[in-house]
Amino acid sequence: MNARETAFIFIEFQNEFCSPGGKLYDAVKGELERNRTIANAQRLLAGAREKGCLVIHCPFVLNEEWVKANACSGIAAGILENQMFAPETWGQAIIDAMKPMPMELILANKHALSAFSYTDLNRLLQENGIKNLIISGFLTNVCAQGTAFSAYDLGYQTRMALDACCATSESIQKYVENDFAPVLGGPSNVDDILKEID
Repeated sequence: MNARETAFIFIEFQNEFCSPGGKLYDAVKGELERNRTIANAQRLLAGAREKGCLVIHCPFVLNEEWVKANACSGIAAGILENQMFAPETWGQAIIDAMKPMPMELILANKHALSAFSYTDLNRLLQENGIKNLIISGFLTNVCAQGTAFSAYDLGYQTRMALDACCATSESIQKYVENDFAPVLGGPSNVDDILKEID
């Protein structure tokens, strides 16, 4: 993969998931530790910066009007009910370990599962001549996988850095590793993905 044509997408490395006291931290704590998600994501981010690739941080933000207008159920309703990722709160903030640098992009208005839905992500990628996407983050089987599906369907060469992703259980993580990642093709761990980029 050509570094100039590759973007790294970091999904929801926010306090709600990653920090003690976050409303979803207890749900992922075990997998954060087992998978070493944050440490691996830091290595992935450092590699992206070293290679000069485009970096896009994709924080989730609660959009109450959208949830109510669409009579959303399931995960969206739960996020609203518990006021997770509320705008400009500690829980919604990106963690210091993954703090964006000035030249990196922060995607605005991600309030659905795929980072492509209701955002300018595809336009940003097209404007920057991006052909390849490396996806990491939360939850492995929800927003990370949803974004990977969208990217693949839009024609991007897509990889999931699964050791820099996190699910709520090992069984869910293994499902994505064994049954979904092969659909994308190519490597699915930080070290092998970084070796693929020149």
